[in-house]
Amino acid sequence: FETFTSGQFALCMLRIDPSRAAPRRSLGLAAAQVTESVLALFHVIVDSNNCVPFIVLASPTVTLNDMENGEAVVQLKGVRRLDAAVSTPLRIVIAKPGLDGHDRGAKIVARALRDGGHEVIYTGLRRTPEQIVRTVMDEDADLLGLSSLSGAHDFLFPRVCALLVEAELVDVVVFGGGIIPEADRAPLLEAGIRAIFGPGTTIEEMLAFVSEVSARRASGEPSGVGEGGDWTWQGTGAV
Repeated sequence: FETFTSGQFALCMLRIDPSRAAPRRSLGLAAAQVTESVLALFHVIVDSNNCVPFIVLASPTVTLNDMENGEAVVQLKGVRRLDAAVSTPLRIVIAKPGLDGHDRGAKIVARALRDGGHEVIYTGLRRTPEQIVRTVMDEDADLLGLSSLSGAHDFLFPRVCALLVEAELVDVVVFGGGIIPEADRAPLLEAGIRAIFGPGTTIEEMLAFVSEVSARRASGEPSGVGEGGDWTWQGTGAV
């Protein structure tokens, strides 16, 4: 990520890793087309301290470096805030799979993560695994939090994990929460869940988990749902 500043405006170049399926698909590019990085050019507005609190996304030009050296122009949606509270804000989807109709806890978690400087998308109630994975793909999410109080976590959580891997979203980090008995946790972790938070989990622990995920991703250590490894969150309230 490079920025060239002049006065109140700056030109940014963002290089998208072709190994990440979600950005690739959001550009409408097949796997075979992307052999090198995709370079996106766009403008930002900077503040008086030469920081970039907001990125203005307005029809940026994307150059595709493939075998034919072709070019593609796409519309990137949304405005992404770079909050001073975190060095690298993450995109986090919070989802309620199945028929569970209670989402107060999920909304509290979403708000806390947003207050912590991250970009959070809440899916709403009663989403199917397929709808959740579609949202993760469309939003190019870094993390996915699943909440279940209905007792269907033993089916729904592994199903979401399997669909993420099937969609080549192997780098997405999945965590779960809700009423999940200790006896049910080991199979969920084996399915790719990296942390399970139960009643009484503090907001500080949730933010610490996200910070640990960010550090692992930056150092190239496996943490995604399909990246393998045996790492799981070891903080209080998680296995």
